[in-house]
Amino acid sequence: MAMQITLNGDPREVPDDSMLSDLIATLDIGNRRFAVEVNAALVPRSEHATHPLRADDQIEIVQAIGGG
Repeated sequence: MAMQITLNGDPREVPDDSMLSDLIATLDIGNRRFAVEVNAALVPRSEHATHPLRADDQIEIVQAIGGG
């Protein structure tokens, strides 16, 4: 079965037992630096593999941009 989440403002379907790392693996972001918020709370990279996704989660993934 699948559940509905919102990723960067767009609806998306993911399997019911998905972890945040599963979702990230489906995206073409490779080894780039990025930050992830789930329902407006920052999720550290160390927790991506253990953070379960839930129906109706609002997920924002933003790429870090270097500067000086």
